[in-house]
Amino acid sequence: MKYKIVTNNPLIKPNSENLYFVKGSYEDVLIKVRDLVYEGIELISHPLGASMRMLYSPYRSIIVGEKCNKIDPYHIEIIENSILNYRNTLESRKVDWVNKDDYALIDKELLKSTFSDLEVNYNNLI
Repeated sequence: MKYKIVTNNPLIKPNSENLYFVKGSYEDVLIKVRDLVYEGIELISHPLGASMRMLYSPYRSIIVGEKCNKIDPYHIEIIENSILNYRNTLESRKVDWVNKDDYALIDKELLKSTFSDLEVNYNNLI
């Protein structure tokens, strides 16, 4: 299976074959993933961060898979609910730009961990 990364994290090295780089916010990354899911692309990693604190990160990397023959309604539900949860969370608190470098590093390490769990050599992907 081929994997691609949807990210706005500047620490993820550009590789046009395996990367959808989003010039925008965490929410823009979620919206790009939503658009891909509606095109039939598999959702591999969860769209929201590992903890509530990660929702204040300016960066997010999400792994998607290959295009399927049909759209998965479960993946649609996950991404749509993720967008709503993200928006609701940011109503009471804003993105933490002060610690953006730390968030970028954490996001990259979480991405590596996810690829490790998938038993994929991430060195050629990030």
